[in-house]
Amino acid sequence: MQKKNILKIDHLHACIDDIPIIKGLNLSINSGEIHAIMGKNGSGKSTLAKVIAGHPNYKITQGQIFLSGEDITTQEPEIRSHKGIFLAFQYPVEIPGVSNTDFLRLAYNSQRKANKQPELDPLSFFDLLNQKTKLIEMDPTFLTRNVNEGFSGGEKKKNEILQMALLNGKLSILDETDSGLDIDALKTISNNINSLKNDDNAIILITHYQRLLDYIKPDFIHIMKEGKITYTGNSELAQQLEKYGYDYVK
Repeated sequence: MQKKNILKIDHLHACIDDIPIIKGLNLSINSGEIHAIMGKNGSGKSTLAKVIAGHPNYKITQGQIFLSGEDITTQEPEIRSHKGIFLAFQYPVEIPGVSNTDFLRLAYNSQRKANKQPELDPLSFFDLLNQKTKLIEMDPTFLTRNVNEGFSGGEKKKNEILQMALLNGKLSILDETDSGLDIDALKTISNNINSLKNDDNAIILITHYQRLLDYIKPDFIHIMKEGKITYTGNSELAQQLEKYGYDYVK
């Protein structure tokens, strides 16, 4: 099957509060691929994720971002979301007073409406949601609770994966999904992510540690330093970084 380009970033520069963070970054990701982005604290990994998703606090000063060949550089975050970009946060926020089911149905139907598809009624949506919770082995009782309220770290991350499964985006960006997880939760989340990969989508994993990549094998690993990708290798690179540190890639 011929791969299609999902994401192309061309000579991207971005800043926050006039402080340059991304400094001439290039990246190309095709359908069916998993790319891991690693690097020391302050290298720009999380900033890159937010810039791709269209976070309004970050200003693109130069370069372009293409999603499936379309220039989305200046598009609003909700437009990017409707076109298939999904961002799972490192620290998912709690939303008191809003049930998971209501939140997910609103997000799902907003996406369908934007893409000129019929919205699902509550009963049809509940059937779909049940299928997705079974797919990722999530306790259905979480659907009646408020979004992330009182959830453990692992439960919050699993909730993000449920959103990812439901919205079925072209490009999912997972920002330090392994942060705060014990080994059992890490295995479960990793299995969920692997089950959602297919020939029509792509995944970006942003992580500090090799341990996540023991369970999710990326096609490429990119090292970021000072706002640029300075080195790209295959899945074996993570083991060398674990053994020798980032000095290995000099």
